[in-house]
Amino acid sequence: MPIPSTTARQLATRAYDVGASVLRGQLVSDGGRLTIGDVELQEWLREHVDHEVILVAASIGEAEGRRRTCRICGREYKGLECPHCRDARLRLRGG
Repeated sequence: MPIPSTTARQLATRAYDVGASVLRGQLVSDGGRLTIGDVELQEWLREHVDHEVILVAASIGEAEGRRRTCRICGREYKGLECPHCRDARLRLRGG
């Protein structure tokens, strides 16, 4: 399911801020090779051999317009997260 580009950029920024390697670009398959931008994924992944890794891949785009019910406050909303709970969380956590 695609996520908003703003959310994807925030995720990438958070990962970068804590010292993770971050690649951004179009995922391309060229004759069996997979690349993002000009980086070949096989080579990039080899750098992380023998390490425990978490790989996050998300298609970037706007969330579909279907309505959801928040499991926390019970309000209906569109998008990836309840805006009421998101605002409350940001106020309480300061970030």
